[in-house]
Amino acid sequence: MVRLELTKPERLVADKACSSGVICRALHRRGIQPAIPTKRNERPEPTFDRTAYRECNRVERLIGLLKQFRRIATRYKKRAANYLAMITVAAILLWL
Repeated sequence: MVRLELTKPERLVADKACSSGVICRALHRRGIQPAIPTKRNERPEPTFDRTAYRECNRVERLIGLLKQFRRIATRYKKRAANYLAMITVAAILLWL
């Protein structure tokens, strides 16, 4: 059985679609720093961390590489342990 420890994130990175005051206030209440750019018609968030937002590109590119594998993109494996094993195999193949 796969056991993952749940930890509180320090920061949440999201796209402009999630840029609402309600979401940002809820994150601040939980002690999570939002890294969400504001839309054109909103006033800029003073605590927006531009460098943290740029780092999300790495994650998006990795997900794109992993989705080249059909089993991962369509998620044939329903159990979390089996799905994690397929992601591990795909990551090893990409690394080699």
